[in-house]
Amino acid sequence: MTDIIRSATPLDASAILGLMLELAEYEKLTHLFVATEDSLSEALFGARPAVEALVAERDGRIVGYALYFHNFSTFLSRRGLYLEDLYVQPALRGGGLGKALLRRVAAIAVERRCGRFEWSVLDWNQSAIDFYTKMGATVLPDWRIVRVTDDALSRLAGAA
Repeated sequence: MTDIIRSATPLDASAILGLMLELAEYEKLTHLFVATEDSLSEALFGARPAVEALVAERDGRIVGYALYFHNFSTFLSRRGLYLEDLYVQPALRGGGLGKALLRRVAAIAVERRCGRFEWSVLDWNQSAIDFYTKMGATVLPDWRIVRVTDDALSRLAGAA
Protein backbone atom coordinates (compact mmCIF):
# COMPACT_ATOMS: atom_id res chain seq x y z
CA MET A 1 0.00 0.00 0.00
CA THR A 2 1.46 3.36 -1.08
CA ASP A 3 0.11 6.69 0.23
CA ILE A 4 1.09 10.01 -1.31
CA ILE A 5 0.08 13.56 -0.35
CA ARG A 6 0.76 16.01 -3.17
CA SER A 7 -0.38 19.30 -4.68
CA ALA A 8 -3.33 18.99 -7.01
CA THR A 9 -2.84 19.37 -10.76
CA PRO A 10 -5.39 20.26 -13.44
CA LEU A 11 -5.75 16.55 -14.20
CA ASP A 12 -7.10 16.01 -10.66
CA ALA A 13 -10.12 18.33 -10.97
CA SER A 14 -12.58 15.58 -11.86
CA ALA A 15 -11.51 13.35 -8.97
CA ILE A 16 -11.60 16.25 -6.50
CA LEU A 17 -15.07 17.22 -7.72
CA GLY A 18 -16.26 13.66 -7.12
CA LEU A 19 -14.90 13.75 -3.57
CA MET A 20 -16.51 17.15 -3.02
CA LEU A 21 -19.86 15.63 -3.95
CA GLU A 22 -19.22 12.78 -1.50
CA LEU A 23 -18.56 15.38 1.20
CA ALA A 24 -21.79 17.20 0.33
CA GLU A 25 -23.66 13.90 0.64
CA TYR A 26 -22.01 13.15 3.99
CA GLU A 27 -22.96 16.60 5.29
CA LYS A 28 -26.48 16.30 3.80
CA LEU A 29 -25.89 19.45 1.74
CA THR A 30 -26.24 18.19 -1.84
CA HIS A 31 -29.09 20.67 -2.36
CA LEU A 32 -26.43 23.40 -2.21
CA PHE A 33 -23.92 21.65 -4.48
CA VAL A 34 -23.57 23.43 -7.82
CA ALA A 35 -19.82 23.05 -8.43
CA THR A 36 -18.74 21.78 -11.83
CA GLU A 37 -15.42 20.53 -13.09
CA ASP A 38 -15.04 23.79 -15.06
CA SER A 39 -15.81 26.02 -12.06
CA LEU A 40 -13.45 24.03 -9.84
CA SER A 41 -10.68 24.07 -12.45
CA GLU A 42 -11.04 27.84 -12.79
CA ALA A 43 -10.92 28.31 -9.00
CA LEU A 44 -7.84 26.10 -8.65
CA PHE A 45 -5.89 26.74 -11.83
CA GLY A 46 -7.39 29.76 -13.59
CA ALA A 47 -5.78 33.14 -14.23
CA ARG A 48 -6.44 34.22 -10.62
CA PRO A 49 -6.68 31.05 -8.51
CA ALA A 50 -8.95 31.44 -5.49
CA VAL A 51 -7.96 28.22 -3.71
CA GLU A 52 -5.27 25.58 -3.57
CA ALA A 53 -5.61 21.86 -3.03
CA LEU A 54 -3.71 18.83 -1.90
CA VAL A 55 -4.78 15.34 -2.80
CA ALA A 56 -4.24 12.08 -0.95
CA GLU A 57 -3.53 9.08 -3.13
CA ARG A 58 -3.63 5.48 -2.06
CA ASP A 59 -2.13 3.07 -4.58
CA GLY A 60 -2.45 5.68 -7.33
CA ARG A 61 -6.12 6.51 -6.68
CA ILE A 62 -7.21 9.88 -5.27
CA VAL A 63 -9.13 9.14 -2.07
CA GLY A 64 -8.98 12.44 -0.19
CA TYR A 65 -8.28 16.12 -0.52
CA ALA A 66 -7.71 19.37 1.36
CA LEU A 67 -8.89 22.66 -0.13
CA TYR A 68 -7.48 25.87 1.40
CA PHE A 69 -6.97 29.59 0.77
CA HIS A 70 -5.50 32.67 2.42
CA ASN A 71 -7.42 34.97 4.71
CA PHE A 72 -6.18 37.87 6.84
CA SER A 73 -6.13 38.76 10.54
CA THR A 74 -6.30 42.48 11.25
CA PHE A 75 -5.21 41.94 14.85
CA LEU A 76 -2.12 40.01 13.81
CA SER A 77 -1.64 42.04 10.64
CA ARG A 78 -0.70 38.79 8.94
CA ARG A 79 -2.32 36.48 6.50
CA GLY A 80 -3.69 33.16 7.62
CA LEU A 81 -4.64 29.93 5.98
CA TYR A 82 -8.26 28.77 5.94
CA LEU A 83 -9.05 25.11 5.40
CA GLU A 84 -12.29 24.94 3.43
CA ASP A 85 -12.48 21.16 3.13
CA LEU A 86 -10.66 18.17 4.54
CA TYR A 87 -12.09 14.91 3.25
CA VAL A 88 -11.02 11.29 3.13
CA GLN A 89 -13.34 8.60 1.86
CA PRO A 90 -15.08 6.90 4.82
CA ALA A 91 -13.67 3.41 4.19
CA LEU A 92 -10.12 4.82 4.48
CA ARG A 93 -10.56 6.95 7.59
CA GLY A 94 -8.41 6.12 10.57
CA GLY A 95 -5.46 5.17 8.39
CA GLY A 96 -3.55 8.42 8.68
CA LEU A 97 -4.49 10.15 5.42
CA GLY A 98 -6.56 12.88 7.11
CA LYS A 99 -3.79 13.51 9.60
CA ALA A 100 -1.24 13.68 6.77
CA LEU A 101 -3.36 16.16 4.82
CA LEU A 102 -3.95 18.34 7.88
CA ARG A 103 -0.26 18.30 8.79
CA ARG A 104 0.76 19.21 5.24
CA VAL A 105 -1.59 22.21 5.17
CA ALA A 106 -0.29 23.26 8.60
CA ALA A 107 3.27 23.00 7.25
CA ILE A 108 2.29 25.25 4.33
CA ALA A 109 0.90 27.78 6.83
CA VAL A 110 4.18 27.70 8.75
CA GLU A 111 6.28 27.99 5.57
CA ARG A 112 4.24 31.03 4.50
CA ARG A 113 4.53 32.60 7.96
CA CYS A 114 0.78 32.62 8.48
CA GLY A 115 -0.46 33.88 11.83
CA ARG A 116 -3.38 31.45 11.93
CA PHE A 117 -4.62 28.20 10.48
CA GLU A 118 -8.39 27.96 10.84
CA TRP A 119 -11.42 26.03 9.64
CA SER A 120 -15.03 25.31 10.56
CA VAL A 121 -16.66 22.09 11.64
CA LEU A 122 -20.34 21.23 11.82
CA ASP A 123 -21.51 21.03 15.44
CA TRP A 124 -23.04 17.57 14.92
CA ASN A 125 -19.84 16.09 13.47
CA GLN A 126 -18.38 14.83 16.76
CA SER A 127 -15.92 12.46 15.09
CA ALA A 128 -14.38 15.41 13.20
CA ILE A 129 -14.35 17.56 16.34
CA ASP A 130 -12.61 14.76 18.23
CA PHE A 131 -10.09 14.31 15.40
CA TYR A 132 -9.29 18.04 15.28
CA THR A 133 -8.89 18.42 19.04
CA LYS A 134 -6.69 15.32 19.15
CA MET A 135 -4.49 17.04 16.54
CA GLY A 136 -4.16 20.09 18.82
CA ALA A 137 -6.87 22.37 17.46
CA THR A 138 -9.19 24.42 19.65
CA VAL A 139 -12.89 24.56 18.82
CA LEU A 140 -13.87 28.16 19.55
CA PRO A 141 -17.19 28.22 21.44
CA ASP A 142 -17.86 31.94 21.14
CA TRP A 143 -17.69 32.51 17.36
CA ARG A 144 -20.45 31.91 14.83
CA ILE A 145 -20.25 31.88 11.05
CA VAL A 146 -22.21 34.68 9.40
CA ARG A 147 -23.23 34.13 5.78
CA VAL A 148 -25.10 36.06 3.10
CA THR A 149 -25.92 34.36 -0.23
CA ASP A 150 -28.09 34.61 -3.34
CA ASP A 151 -30.91 37.20 -3.16
CA ALA A 152 -29.90 38.35 0.31
CA LEU A 153 -26.42 39.10 -1.01
CA SER A 154 -27.85 41.12 -3.89
CA ARG A 155 -30.08 43.06 -1.51
CA LEU A 156 -27.16 43.76 0.85
CA ALA A 157 -25.12 45.00 -2.11
CA GLY A 158 -27.99 47.29 -3.05
CA ALA A 159 -28.62 45.52 -6.35
CA ALA A 160 -32.17 44.36 -5.57
